[in-house]
Amino acid sequence: MGIPAWTRDPLAEFEDLFNRMSRLFESAVGSAPMAEMAAWAPLADMTETDDAYLIEADLPGVARDDIDISMGGRELVIAGELKERERTGVLRRGTRRAGRFEYRALLPADVKADDVHAALNDGVLTVTVPKAEKSKPRHIEITSGD
Repeated sequence: MGIPAWTRDPLAEFEDLFNRMSRLFESAVGSAPMAEMAAWAPLADMTETDDAYLIEADLPGVARDDIDISMGGRELVIAGELKERERTGVLRRGTRRAGRFEYRALLPADVKADDVHAALNDGVLTVTVPKAEKSKPRHIEITSGD
């Protein structure tokens, strides 16, 4: 039995496990003050094209003004807050997340930090981070050896 082939970032697997364990603990003993202060990470995908990195983060219910995106070197940080909505009646069971969130990604190549664009549509934040010219792949023409 060999090492499994990861279909996504191995650290994301640990983060997912930690989040599941936190939810299990909260459902068993209730939410603790520490859990309310800790930031959670939204689900996100990062894809690479020839020209850019695309990060798609699920942020349903988060207002555009409650999201902050910053770029430092090769690190992208998406942070913000999902505000708890007012309810009438008694909440009998709650599994939705609220509070501070933070997603961090270290991009594998040099990027154009000044040309980063973001759009929020239907609860999905899409951040486009263009690659620097030197990190773009270029096609090499093969000539005959004659």
